[in-house]
Amino acid sequence: MIDSDKISLLIEVENALNDIRPHLLVDGGNVEIVDITDEGVVQIKWMGNCESCNMSLFTMKAGIEQAIKNKVPQITAIEAINGVML
Repeated sequence: MIDSDKISLLIEVENALNDIRPHLLVDGGNVEIVDITDEGVVQIKWMGNCESCNMSLFTMKAGIEQAIKNKVPQITAIEAINGVML
């Protein structure tokens, strides 16, 4: 069972992602939250064109990670569970 603190954190992270989703959607991609670990790591899944895009790592570091950490400071890192591996 997910506790209320985790649900609140998921909502905050989802709201932060909503700020950058329009940029992903323009290119036919998207991202979804898979989990947030007890250590504060957000695990994401690339969707659509983002799965095979060689710019996904840059998008994650410069876009997604910054958007989330700016709004949800208790998040320590972002990691993709799928997509292009460099």
